[in-house]
Amino acid sequence: MSGRFPVHVQLFGKHREIVGSSVVELELEAGGTVADLRGLLAAHPVLGGWLGGCAIAVNRRYERDESVVAVGDEVAIIPPVAGG
Repeated sequence: MSGRFPVHVQLFGKHREIVGSSVVELELEAGGTVADLRGLLAAHPVLGGWLGGCAIAVNRRYERDESVVAVGDEVAIIPPVAGG
């Protein structure tokens, strides 16, 4: 497959509040990775400065930057968790 495809990224907590939505839609190149997705998110006009310490989950699993994101994958930004 070549070209671009939409990725719907689920947002939680502070990310959802600052964007004003529980989802942000991005376009990723076919064969794109979690690192590519991070780059798109970092360039987002609202989210860009709020991604420090966040993990990316694909299909409900934490993924490394080299993992490929495919059409139809469920993607979420997982904010840092603090405990006490």
